[in-house]
Amino acid sequence: MDYKSSGVDIEAGYESVELMKKFVKGTMRPEVLGGLGGFSGAFDLSAIKNMDEPVLLSGTDGCGTKVKLAFLMDKHDTIGIDAVAMCVNDVACAGGEPLFFLDYIACGKNIPEKIATIVSGVAEGCNQSGCALVGGETAEHPGLMPEEEYDLAGFAVGIVDKKDIITGENLKDGDVLIGMASTGVHSNGFSLVRKIFDMTKESLDTYYDELGCTLGEALIAPTRIYVKALKAVKDAGVRVKACSHITGGGFYENIPRMLPEGKRAVVEKNSYEVPAIFKLMATKGNVSEQMMYNTYNMGLGMIVAVDPADVDKTMEAMRSAGDTPYVVGKIIDGEKGVDLV
Repeated sequence: MDYKSSGVDIEAGYESVELMKKFVKGTMRPEVLGGLGGFSGAFDLSAIKNMDEPVLLSGTDGCGTKVKLAFLMDKHDTIGIDAVAMCVNDVACAGGEPLFFLDYIACGKNIPEKIATIVSGVAEGCNQSGCALVGGETAEHPGLMPEEEYDLAGFAVGIVDKKDIITGENLKDGDVLIGMASTGVHSNGFSLVRKIFDMTKESLDTYYDELGCTLGEALIAPTRIYVKALKAVKDAGVRVKACSHITGGGFYENIPRMLPEGKRAVVEKNSYEVPAIFKLMATKGNVSEQMMYNTYNMGLGMIVAVDPADVDKTMEAMRSAGDTPYVVGKIIDGEKGVDLV
């Protein structure tokens, strides 16, 4: 008896590493020390000497049950973007620059080509956010999950000068809310998505005129990464006063997280076009509007608050980074929370 007979193929693990190396290499930053294969990832922090008070930021997350969609569609090259996005967007939300990322893949059976394809998506997410993929782990768990299934998670580490941390503490009545368009459902609420739709290959391959694509294509669209847009705003000389990454919990949970006591956000629902996928979900699943806004991003993946004088400069910077911004509301004095009007 050997390890392979128990369901763990060490040789497949070695092959996976070799296949993914080309993707990982493309994410390297000058600060990365050493190569893939060590026991830890090393990152040179000499540049922090240029900061007055450097602060490390971190974020960790996974893709939730969106991975089920990847299984059904047998499409594994974008789910890694989701894993990176969920982490680096949180780091950027605090005003930080993501430096490096590590992933963790647990699988029922290590199929090297599939693992490398997953990691190619992780690498693409790192490239989109400018961070390095310095390491990771692939764990084969026979008997714990079916052979064709896997789970994917990871974490990012970033840095910010303490004076540049986005805290929301200086928000005032009249500050303007600007939202950046999402690419769709992103990586949240897929347990409800899977209740709404008949999750079969036939259903996912169904073309919807209102979506302009198949259901599967609309649902698996990777989470938008907003790191470059927020950096562009900072480089334009705008001080973002508050920032909220609209993830699980939607508007009602995430927007209040950026507010100090005594400040309230007012979001105008008609200030932008809600993507067709959300309208289809609400109709097909008979999901209330309140529940939709309490679960999904409803077309806005990131919302920032800025001084009224900085609105035009902020939106121009976001557009320069390839994002689509909308003025979606304002800050008022009142009990901490959010009103959708």
